Amino acid sequence: MKANLDAIDWNILKELQDDGRITNVELARRVGISAPPCLRRMRALEEAGIVTGYRALVDEKALGFDVTMFAMVGLSSQAEADLNAFAARVKDWAVVRECYMLSGEADFILKCVAPTLRAFQGFIEELTGAANVASVKTSLTIRRIKDAPIVPIA
Repeated sequence: MKANLDAIDWNILKELQDDGRITNVELARRVGISAPPCLRRMRALEEAGIVTGYRALVDEKALGFDVTMFAMVGLSSQAEADLNAFAARVKDWAVVRECYMLSGEADFILKCVAPTLRAFQGFIEELTGAANVASVKTSLTIRRIKDAPIVPIA
């Protein structure tokens, strides 16, 4: 493990992942320490870059984003400048929710959401026309089987 954490730090992380809106007093109670050292530990975890932020998890379908798809993108050049240029372009596409650079057949995988199939098709036209994009293979999702956006902490 990269982080040098003790059992209390691990418990703090587990509790924060379960409920990011927990009060410091309740968090301290759950991990078995008083509130002031709990707050110091939380701040230390944030400053160390272990806790990177807090956000609400929103159901995209409830907001009308009915299409979820993955796009495997191959670039015609894997020069560092070209990889960085594509990564910068991805950051501007609101439809792209996650992006990972890969090894293997594809250079990137994008997780995307769109309100309609037509909107998704429009995005794919833009993606396939982007500079340095050589291939795009897409897969529409049928249903979500697991969604666990947390690190598994025992």
